[in-house]
Amino acid sequence: MSNFIITVGREFGSGGRELGRRLSEDLGIAYYDRQIITEIAKRTSLSEEYVHQIIEHKPYMPFPITIGRSFYPLTDPVVEQTLAVYNEQHNIIREMAEKSDCVIVGRCADFILRDLHPLRIFVYSEMPARIKRCREKAPEHEHLSDAALKKHILKIDKERARYYAFYTDAKWGDRLNYDLCINTARISPKDAAAALADALKSKLGQ
Repeated sequence: MSNFIITVGREFGSGGRELGRRLSEDLGIAYYDRQIITEIAKRTSLSEEYVHQIIEHKPYMPFPITIGRSFYPLTDPVVEQTLAVYNEQHNIIREMAEKSDCVIVGRCADFILRDLHPLRIFVYSEMPARIKRCREKAPEHEHLSDAALKKHILKIDKERARYYAFYTDAKWGDRLNYDLCINTARISPKDAAAALADALKSKLGQ
């Protein structure tokens, strides 16, 4: 019997990371997020910052990773590093899913683990709520206008969408790619996690 796996995709500022962490705590199962970047850095001897840039912001490849590439000569060291990061990410996420029941946030885990049929959650929110959340989480010295903060939020969403499409050839945030979409402008991440945990405990024999 395979482990029970939950994957969480999220818009920036929606509270998806918090929801995933609280859900793992409420269910008493493993939680994986930034640990994935740390482990990739160890295995590739690249800095965590560089791995983070490749994974979440700047995929550097002349073609989508989902298409055949045997014809392409890997002479560019940046291309080789990018492929190494993606391969390790795939391996690490598979290993994590095989260890135990878990919640995995982001990093195309829903696609990588699709044959294991995880519960795929996407967390989104309305822009005023996302701006408010970002302000609450921001360092004290940061004083962005609403317009500047909105621009920053949309930029990160665009990068996540590009990354997801690059890796999966699918549309990030499309409801057809998920089993459950949660609007945290209507229900807090804490309350959503608690309600979802109650509904899922029977699947875990709790």
